[in-house]
Amino acid sequence: MTQPASFPRRDLLGGTMAGILATTFAAAAPASAAETPPDALVEAASPRVRGMSDEQWARFLSGQDLRWQRVPRTWYEGAFLGNGFVGTQVYRERTPSNRDALKFTVDHSESQDHRPAFGNEWGVARLPIGKALLTPVGEFTGADLRLDLWNAELSGTVSTDRGTLEIHAFVHSTLPLLVIDVRPSAGERGFSLTFEPLPAVSPRIVREQPPKGFDPNPAWVTHTEGDVSFVTQPLFAGGQNATAYRSRRATHGGRTLVLSTAHSFPGTEAERSVRRAVGAAGTVDALRVTHRRWWHEFYRRGFLSIPDAKLQSFYWIQLYKLASAARAEAPIMATTGPWLEPTPWPSAWFNLNAQLEYWPVHGSNHLELDPIPRTVRENQQTLVDGLRPEYRADSMGLRRSTDARFADAGYVGVPNPDSDAEIGDLPWLLHNVWLSYRHTMDVAILRDDLFPVLRKAMNYYLHFLAYGADGRLHLPPTFSPEYGRAPDCNYDLALIRWSCRTLLDAAKTLGVDDPLAPKWREVLAKLVDYPVDEHGLMIGTGVPFAKSHRHYSHILAAYPLYLLNVDDPAQAALVAKSLDHWISFEGALRGFSFTGASSLSAALGRGDDARKHLREFVARFAQANTMYYEAGPVIETPLSAAQSVHDMLCQSWGEEIRLFPALPAQWRDVTLHDFRTQGAFLVSAVRRAGATTFVRVRSLAGEPLKLKTSIDGPVTVEGTRRWRHGPNGTLEIDLARGGEVLVYPRGRRPDTTIAPVPIGEPAPPWGLPMLPPSGQQVTVELAGVLNSDGVTSEFYLGDGDFDGAGNTYPAAALPQTGQLTDDGVPFLFVNGAEGTPNNVLGTGQAIPLPAGKYATLHVLGAADTGKATTTLTVSYRDGTSAQVPLRLTDWRSAASFGETEAVVTTQMHTRAGIQATRLAIFHQRVPLDAAREVVSVTLPAATGPRPHLFALTLEKPKGP
Repeated sequence: MTQPASFPRRDLLGGTMAGILATTFAAAAPASAAETPPDALVEAASPRVRGMSDEQWARFLSGQDLRWQRVPRTWYEGAFLGNGFVGTQVYRERTPSNRDALKFTVDHSESQDHRPAFGNEWGVARLPIGKALLTPVGEFTGADLRLDLWNAELSGTVSTDRGTLEIHAFVHSTLPLLVIDVRPSAGERGFSLTFEPLPAVSPRIVREQPPKGFDPNPAWVTHTEGDVSFVTQPLFAGGQNATAYRSRRATHGGRTLVLSTAHSFPGTEAERSVRRAVGAAGTVDALRVTHRRWWHEFYRRGFLSIPDAKLQSFYWIQLYKLASAARAEAPIMATTGPWLEPTPWPSAWFNLNAQLEYWPVHGSNHLELDPIPRTVRENQQTLVDGLRPEYRADSMGLRRSTDARFADAGYVGVPNPDSDAEIGDLPWLLHNVWLSYRHTMDVAILRDDLFPVLRKAMNYYLHFLAYGADGRLHLPPTFSPEYGRAPDCNYDLALIRWSCRTLLDAAKTLGVDDPLAPKWREVLAKLVDYPVDEHGLMIGTGVPFAKSHRHYSHILAAYPLYLLNVDDPAQAALVAKSLDHWISFEGALRGFSFTGASSLSAALGRGDDARKHLREFVARFAQANTMYYEAGPVIETPLSAAQSVHDMLCQSWGEEIRLFPALPAQWRDVTLHDFRTQGAFLVSAVRRAGATTFVRVRSLAGEPLKLKTSIDGPVTVEGTRRWRHGPNGTLEIDLARGGEVLVYPRGRRPDTTIAPVPIGEPAPPWGLPMLPPSGQQVTVELAGVLNSDGVTSEFYLGDGDFDGAGNTYPAAALPQTGQLTDDGVPFLFVNGAEGTPNNVLGTGQAIPLPAGKYATLHVLGAADTGKATTTLTVSYRDGTSAQVPLRLTDWRSAASFGETEAVVTTQMHTRAGIQATRLAIFHQRVPLDAAREVVSVTLPAATGPRPHLFALTLEKPKGP
């Protein structure tokens, strides 16, 4: 795939050569014991920064790999592969014939409907393609799989009761190809590897039926040409999806599937594209060589290492995820990324999601993944059409949720007391464009992508700003994302200030004498102050922040805009008060609440708080494979966590580069290399034992360099002719384009080797550990028998029904990460995507149990309409069975049968709304005969108050 023309390749690579992590400095001069005085000429050149070899890279990234020692059950447990267009997720599926299979989803980020009159949820929604199914001869018994980040390949084995299947799979880095290579043992030679298409219908179908008048897409058409099979999916509005695949016996005795999928609109060239891709595909080995070459070059462009193993591996998995999901030439990511699962969010959202998705591309030095500037440039007319006709002559606007090219039904709102006019989403997206400009200093981005669109986005605000009796400019009621409407909404006031400042700076840079410049200055001078109260920033005038809310849009002025910042102590105090007040409200806080709190804390220099919030996100919300969901998959939150790490290590707002501005006390060793900052600088820095040993900066654009090094005391500066001490510990350094400077504590020249830091906080790898665990307690896998949905998200209250009256538990208040421990007993807990089952309701079914002798069955459950007293039938290996009592308390009552309350919520979801009702899920203990080996437990058919089982764990008898 080619690089976008607006990004010079030398800037994208940041001076790094293929195969080399290190950047070369000029020959070294002898170190001087004396500090170089301010304004002195420095003739010395800098030493070489020694980077890592391929072997070192492979070894480091292998420590970050995801690993599975059991077969993943769902998309938020499984492996994921992609190249920005083609994507696949790998997890278990039960076939219609009730057999085990390993599913490789087949998705394409361009696959969508094209009927915008029906809105983003149906008319321009993402569409599924199909799935490749690896069906073994036997039933799964285990796995040993690894997602190799360095090579972007899934490899390992799955075990069955008939043998093993060795798997190697990758989505090619630059070609639209999925490759799956399977090698069976003798007992698994009869396995099958097939492709099955899926209906081209919006995944919103999980929540509701299509709108009236929305005709289904036509049926797919299949045919074969030689050994290549084709599935062509015509679309109602024109265009098509097409898939071609070839499954061949391999020389190693297994089978190889090579598959390509594509989307075209309005033409029908997709089938021609996949025919060409599969026909031109070489051997697996040849494909693997070019695939790996791209990924190895990708990783070499930057490096960071921190001593927290869990967060370090999380970070590198996000970088892999981002490169799997994004390319500058690909569509802006929908909320699910390129992958697609049942979800109520089947398109792109612009009131937070898209912005957060792409923040990490800048610091990580991966502008080749950023499609936002190009998309804005190519779709300006759609932004005009997003407004009501009377505003189109001079303005642009972006609807909250659209397809990847901003198409949707309806219009951006018009501010008034009765509308939800969310008009700040376009300026906020343009902030991402501005970040891309600032990190490259590519004037073409400023001229072609940012300035003309931001000018018209600001014009839309100008239609509504008006003077009040106080002589200040005020804004009528607009909508603060998801919270509500308010006049002088802080979300919009922050974006108005940022827009006017940016337009004035851009006009100066471009040499434009814009007739609107006086108006922008007037707005900056006369705009009303941010509404505040005793708790900090309000939503807007007369509307305090007074309820739990996941968005931090009312604090946008502090982050990411940095209009309120730590350089002003009064502003810093206001931001701190606002942050503490916002994050103190539990209930509606979700994953990106905590990544936002982490970055806001980092902006305040609170490193320990930044780490605490990031750790809380990981502990409460990050799934086994680092994915995240709110009713359905949403990719932006884990990616924004990577940005939170960036914000702790390096910030470059306000024309100053700040090294290590918010390090936690525990992070005494840190390595940062070729980190890209605003002003188009590449920064390397190493911290050892709590002290910064050196900072290296390379200029890609010749901008003025203001550097806060975090070095205490006098410094030596090498590689520039002139530098001086600025205010507040800043070094002001003259550095020409291509120039490099090395700064270190006065004295002996430091070791400039780039290497991982020692791990201070070990952690197990991401993925799935082996089950059952060793020791006394064995968790029971219930995924195959879940048959009841008793949980709903706050976004939709209509899909679950716990008690027969449509009432449910709130998903946000239940465990998110698939695990729960109560009274020292671990449970597997399912709280999955919208519309999926999460508990077991008795119908007379038998639940298989792990073989063994156990003294206690631990039950996690609750009754729905009153206290439930019933019996379970336990079957033993010797052919006998026994009745054991099960007593569970009503979910709305305090424990009545000696249970503990493992989960407690303060809300109940009803079809009519959210009620303040206390609910619980209880932990009950059921005795078993420890002298006999169990086989299964049978649930009675539910009558009267029904017991619902969320999880089961078996406990072995204690030894003598």
